[in-house]
Amino acid sequence: MSEQSDGFEPEERAEAAERLRRAGYSEADVQREVTELEEKSQTAARIFDLRRIIGGLFVLYGVIVTITGLTDSDAEIDKAQGININLWTGLGMLALGIFFLVWLWLRPAAAPAPPLPVPEEEGSE
Repeated sequence: MSEQSDGFEPEERAEAAERLRRAGYSEADVQREVTELEEKSQTAARIFDLRRIIGGLFVLYGVIVTITGLTDSDAEIDKAQGININLWTGLGMLALGIFFLVWLWLRPAAAPAPPLPVPEEEGSE
């Protein structure tokens, strides 16, 4: 059971292509439609990469908590036994968020390999 990058079995792909051909679409129309759908799928996979979401949220919350830590009063720092916990936590969150975003930048989501063309059967026209 080999799955294609789009999650469909080869038999399902062949059946869908045959239905389109019977509906009056040419082979070029079917191939163009498949190519467009694959490009949209690849774009969606890159947009919703979890590293982007996690990194962005950690950077956002890290900035907020760091600003809170920079504006803490002496009384708030004394409550935490003299440690500016908001500042350190915010900086840690910033570092983790930046790590995720750099990771995304250095190793972007690989585009799935295009499927091999299906050879046409002889004698079918």
